[in-house]
Amino acid sequence: MAVLSPAEQQQFWRDGWLFMPDAVDASCLKELRSDFAAWVEESRSHSKPYGQTIDGRPRFDLEPGHSAAKPALRRVNSPTEISAAYYRAMSATRMADAVADLIGPDVKFHHSKINSKLPGAATAVKWHQDFPFTPHSNDDIVTALLFVDEVTDDNGPLELDPGTHKSEILSLWNGDVFTAAVGDDFAAASQAKAVRCTGPAGGVCFMHTRVLHGSAPNRSAHPRTLFISVYTAEDAVALAPNPVPSKHEGRIVRGRQTGNIRSIAYEMRLPQKPTVASFFGQQSGGEKKPEYNF
Repeated sequence: MAVLSPAEQQQFWRDGWLFMPDAVDASCLKELRSDFAAWVEESRSHSKPYGQTIDGRPRFDLEPGHSAAKPALRRVNSPTEISAAYYRAMSATRMADAVADLIGPDVKFHHSKINSKLPGAATAVKWHQDFPFTPHSNDDIVTALLFVDEVTDDNGPLELDPGTHKSEILSLWNGDVFTAAVGDDFAAASQAKAVRCTGPAGGVCFMHTRVLHGSAPNRSAHPRTLFISVYTAEDAVALAPNPVPSKHEGRIVRGRQTGNIRSIAYEMRLPQKPTVASFFGQQSGGEKKPEYNF
């Protein structure tokens, strides 16, 4: 049975994004908050990114200025690997059901992360599209941003430029430097048209992989924590290494494995996989490194 109405599905394909309330129930949300609070508490005893993911990079990324007195945990890579609650939220809730309404019936998981802006956090996300980070044979890819906290106009909400999923794929390179952001002219044009995705905790913002988006720092006294899960159509095949590798990558979360590959026509430059804990490091200074050979 469909979770999203035909009108909601049409809105997603028209605008490239859609907000749905009550993607998870109260007990699930409580567990998500509890696990993240424990990680924030743990981060007080660290002064630099720590932990380890399956590719050797840190699992927990700390914002510059982090301290025991004022923790600034801004990223948890692949939380589904270390938390049963986050795995359930990704795979066994209305959130995944709705994704199947959009790009299903056969859907697989690609990666997940938590992006958090604790009160006073300075981190901003520069304008970009997700697809150039995770190119696939087709672009039936949805990023689901689950609101672990209420998202308001003041705590650094996601800002989107509606309809840009139908436009060109923009470069995240500036010459030989991978900046993980689009050029200033594109960013300014999108900022002028931006809409904000706000709502109560437990809601989810579904975003097409090619929608231009960014976000401002948290200027409030309230946290803004998002659990971000990326899903693809089962017949979309990855063409570059996963920037957030996970032992769950490729797991079928709805439908079945068909073994089919579906392709669309496009051209773009391959991304530079982060060598640091997250793409925040790339956006803050860029990385000038050799491109991957495939």
